[in-house]
Amino acid sequence: MRGAYTAGALSWLIDQGIEFDNAYAISTGAVYLTNYLMKSKEDLFSFSVEGIADKRVIGIRALLHSGRIVDYETLFQHIMPEEYHYDMTPLKDCKTHAYIGLYDLKVGKTEYHPVQNIGLDELQASTSLPIIGKIVEHDGRQILDGGITDMIPIEQSVKDGCERHLIITTKPADYVRKPAKKPIVDLMKMTYPQCPQISKDYAVRHLNYRKQIDLIKDLQDEGKAIYLFPSRGSKVTRLGGTREDLVDLYELGYSDMEARKDEILAMFRK
Repeated sequence: MRGAYTAGALSWLIDQGIEFDNAYAISTGAVYLTNYLMKSKEDLFSFSVEGIADKRVIGIRALLHSGRIVDYETLFQHIMPEEYHYDMTPLKDCKTHAYIGLYDLKVGKTEYHPVQNIGLDELQASTSLPIIGKIVEHDGRQILDGGITDMIPIEQSVKDGCERHLIITTKPADYVRKPAKKPIVDLMKMTYPQCPQISKDYAVRHLNYRKQIDLIKDLQDEGKAIYLFPSRGSKVTRLGGTREDLVDLYELGYSDMEARKDEILAMFRK
């Protein structure tokens, strides 16, 4: 639910007419990336403050219906296509080299897939947190949220040769990711016996995050990156927040971008 910040930031980019050669997204950010690429501010707002927070999706009602605290299937297979009439067809002609990260349990790593080739199944998988979400079966793959290894997809961007970067995250500047607790790692082993690698990746998740943050700082020092994150606290948590709180976080994402407008335009309107 903290992705409302990202949605607000991307809405600002649409208003400014800023586009990129390459774009990368992880977790719920993948949904908002598709909205941004299709220039849909309406969906950026409605999904981030209403769709994600729907009582059918998160909470007791979701638990009773799906057996999980988050009912991803209802959101992606019913609410989005039937109530929001979500259509990904325009992405087939997208000129941006845009990718979403998905953790493939059969190969035990996060892989990046072009948005031109994905559908709602892949979007569902991109947000499906381990344990909380069910494995998504698609084209012979078993896939989950790529944030298992790549919380910030900056390494893929650098690997692909991108020279300037705008990074948007939902964590504050002083956030420190703690090591995963042993019971959680053990639960990962029990839940995904077909993929021994996933528990190993989860056990070093905090180290990967630190590496990604250090890379961002190096790029900033070199004048190659702008790093956006919430400038103040929010009442929104990963799985909780009122509509008022979500609207506030969305607006914070927008206003934080506006506050750094000159810096952003100087780097990306060249």
